[in-house]
Amino acid sequence: MTLTACTSAKTRLSVRIPRHALMVVLGLSLIGVPAANAADLDEPTALAMVGDLVIARPAGVLITAVGAVAFVVSLPFSAAGGNISEAADQLVVGPAKATFVRCLGCTNTGRRNDVRD
Repeated sequence: MTLTACTSAKTRLSVRIPRHALMVVLGLSLIGVPAANAADLDEPTALAMVGDLVIARPAGVLITAVGAVAFVVSLPFSAAGGNISEAADQLVVGPAKATFVRCLGCTNTGRRNDVRD
């Protein structure tokens, strides 16, 4: 089976992206990288807190519940393999920490140090 391309000038569609446009898009996409790293060091913004409260926390509760059910279902297999604690950590404890033991709007799991200058 061979494929033939249509060579008629009326039906040929050619899309060309200029190199300078590609470089501009690539350059603009790299602007947010330093800002994302600096966001870990600063206080969470109000938008991050609202997004965390409305989207991330309910999703975290759901993921924790699904992980608990999956842990109970996998418990006989985990017991046979001798990795109950690893399964519990990955399926229940990790999502629970990310959901319940994280400051509102923070990206790092765990309690926040309240050391302020």
